[in-house]
Amino acid sequence: MTENSLSSYPTRVQLTDVGLRDGLQMESEFVSTGTKIELANSMIRAGVTHLEITSFVSPRAVPQLSDAAEVIAGIDRTTGAYLSALAPNQKGVERALSARVDSIVMFVSASESHNGKNLNRSIHQSLQDIREAARLVRSTSTHLQGAIAVAFGCPFEGNVPLKTLLSIVQDYLDAGFHGITLGDTTGMATPLNVKQTIEALRDKLGDIPLTLHFHNTRGLALANMLQALQLGIRSFESSLGGIGGCPFAPGATGNVSTEDAAHMLQHLGVETGVDLHELIRAALRLEQILGRPLPGQVMRAGDRLRRYELNAQCAAVG
Repeated sequence: MTENSLSSYPTRVQLTDVGLRDGLQMESEFVSTGTKIELANSMIRAGVTHLEITSFVSPRAVPQLSDAAEVIAGIDRTTGAYLSALAPNQKGVERALSARVDSIVMFVSASESHNGKNLNRSIHQSLQDIREAARLVRSTSTHLQGAIAVAFGCPFEGNVPLKTLLSIVQDYLDAGFHGITLGDTTGMATPLNVKQTIEALRDKLGDIPLTLHFHNTRGLALANMLQALQLGIRSFESSLGGIGGCPFAPGATGNVSTEDAAHMLQHLGVETGVDLHELIRAALRLEQILGRPLPGQVMRAGDRLRRYELNAQCAAVG
């Protein structure tokens, strides 16, 4: 790679960790409130100050996130922490505002099939709900983020037409949203359709920032990030240890690992503010809590310049 190509990347990128929401919601065993707070504070100390921390959904629907307000109340916000939370409806928005989050994320799927499975509503009905709930937020200083699931492909319908994405984005903009997130919920994105999607949305978005959320289902998450970086994207979502998935997307696996993303960006000369060694400690602690190997790779291998004691390694004999 030439020096000129390296200089084309943004100088700084914002990583938002979504593991405590997108990741833990998939866990059947309840992770205690204190442990969630511990993990959040450890990531903040490691420099991952932006966290999608929880979701204000029905406690019956997602028991793992029933302690949303308690988790937020326990996080050390004196160190620059910026907390966002998912809120699927007006009641969720009211709870999120009461908890004093910095950003509320509302979402819709880009396909009718996935939206029906995920929200039990049509896209049109979901967007109506979103417009009504957004009115509550606009009278406050809280940031409004509009997310679109299965933006790069639906496991039931295949490719998502760009005109569908453009239409949903326009609905979000008309409702006064401050940012847009495209979710690769099923890991169907490729560098080519990432490029096509970003280029198609640029004129409509104008100064509205675009965030990308990649899953590593087919091993392309970092390649997709690299393509987006080359097109000037400065905001990505990732997950500690690479945990996560979607219960309504067959074959979906975890998000791109925050440590893997931070490692790649570090060695591209892109600033993230992340202390990689501290972040790896947090990922290993999460692995200990969940009691199984996690898919993150850098958490196991360490930084590419990690050194080993020569005499401690086995040697070939013969």
